[in-house]
Amino acid sequence: MRPTAAISWSGGKDSCAAYHRARSDFDIVCAITMFNGDGTRSRSHGLRPEILRAQVERLGIASITERCEWDTYDAAFDRALSEAARLGVKHVVFGDILFDEYKQWAERLASGRNMTAVEPLWRQPTDRLYRDFLDIGGRARIVTIRQTQLDDSFLGRELDKDLLPLFADRGVDPCGENGEYHTVVTDCPAFARPLSVRATGRAINSGCVAEDLVLDD
Repeated sequence: MRPTAAISWSGGKDSCAAYHRARSDFDIVCAITMFNGDGTRSRSHGLRPEILRAQVERLGIASITERCEWDTYDAAFDRALSEAARLGVKHVVFGDILFDEYKQWAERLASGRNMTAVEPLWRQPTDRLYRDFLDIGGRARIVTIRQTQLDDSFLGRELDKDLLPLFADRGVDPCGENGEYHTVVTDCPAFARPLSVRATGRAINSGCVAEDLVLDD
């Protein structure tokens, strides 16, 4: 039997890529997602809860959510881990790639619940991870861009290999590891069916432009 695990699920390509890399070794039974204090937006990518809910439903696993402010994020994530433990979870899969502080945070929170943090993407070349995501049939839409590095023409674009040289010309990491962009996954091999979304507007915050997406099923 495979060990039971949870996935830290942002709704973006990296958590999805981590899920696919880990699912042959782990029985992933639930997704953990943090939302803002009033529950209207995800903390990581600013997505509406119905979009995250639709993604997790397509994965066919349980959803564990918590609401928090940034200064209460750790406590909220710990509560989510406590709920996951009741499902028999002993491992937590994260989509960290480059930054030691993120990996150390994941390890600290997981170990506090006698769980093991699993990092399937850790220190992999980001251009390879980008291509691997596309090669497995992953589809994702750019939902947020940082204005200092990407212009508005990138917002709403679907990831494809043609974007890689455009990213390189602008000094953008292929996976957006420096916060250059965020995505929402609309399809992958683990989804029971694709996800259709549409933009109803845009918002600017702290130098980033984000689409306001709703389901369009």
